[in-house]
Amino acid sequence: MTTRKMVFVDTSLCTGCKACSVACKAWNELPAEKTQLVTSYQAQKDFTPNTWTYVKFNEVTANDGKMNWHMVKLQCFHCAEPACLKACSSNAISKTESGYTLIDKEKCIGCGYCVANCPWNIPRTNAETNKTSKCTGCIDRVENGLLPACVHTCQPGALQFGERDKMVETAKARLAEVKTAFPNAMLYGDALMGGTTYLYLLTDNAQTYGLPPNPSMPFSLTLWKDIVHPLGGIAVAASAAAIAAGVVANFARGNYRNRGKNTHDDSHQEGGK
Repeated sequence: MTTRKMVFVDTSLCTGCKACSVACKAWNELPAEKTQLVTSYQAQKDFTPNTWTYVKFNEVTANDGKMNWHMVKLQCFHCAEPACLKACSSNAISKTESGYTLIDKEKCIGCGYCVANCPWNIPRTNAETNKTSKCTGCIDRVENGLLPACVHTCQPGALQFGERDKMVETAKARLAEVKTAFPNAMLYGDALMGGTTYLYLLTDNAQTYGLPPNPSMPFSLTLWKDIVHPLGGIAVAASAAAIAAGVVANFARGNYRNRGKNTHDDSHQEGGK
C-alpha cells in the first residue's frame, strides 16, 4: 500500500536563493519567462502556466525599526480535500494515494473552475492551449524513488521530503527549536483543507507571509456540488418519472376510451339488426 508523502518547508532556513524554482522549470521543461523586480529580491510576481513554484519575499518592519524578510516557497499545496478537484467540471483532476493532486491535460477543458475555487489561487490556465497547469509534486520522480526536484536542489536544507507521519514529527520537533528565537512560530497546512502535502514552518503568522490564515472550501462550491446539484438530479429524475407516469396514464386512458367506443359501436350495430 502506498503511503502518503509530505514536503516539510522550513522557512526559518530559507535563504531565498530561488534554486527550487529553477529546478522545477528544468525538470518539467518549462520555458523561461521575462520577469521584473517586484520587491527586494523577488522577481517572479505570481504563478503562471509555466511557473509552478517561486519564492515570495515579504518585508516587515519590526518595532525596533529593523527590516525583516519573510521568505516562502509557494506551489500547489496538494490538499487532502482539494477544492479544485471538487470544482472540476470534466473529471480532469484526481488524487494519488501518495497525496498529490494532478490535472489530466487530456481531459482538461480550461473551464477555469479550479482556478476560481482554489483558496490559494494557484492553478493557471494557458489562454493559447486552454489547458490548466500547476505543480505536480514531481510525481514522476516520487514514484521512481527520487526526491522532488525542488527538494533535491535545496542547499540550506529548508525542504525535506518523506512519509507524512515522519515529516509531521520532524516539523513539530523543529517548531519547538525555532520557538525559542521566534515565539510566534507556527505550523501551517497540517489542519487546512484536510491536511496539505506541503507542511510549512512559519516564523510568524500566516498573514506576515501573505498567506490566508484559514483557507477553506468556498461555500458556493459546497452549496452547488453537495446540495443544489444533487437535488437537481433528483428533480430531473422526478420529472422523468412524472413524464413516464403521464405517458402511461394517457396510454391507459386512451385504451379505456377506445374500449368504451368499441362497446358502444357493437351495441349500436346489434340494435340496428
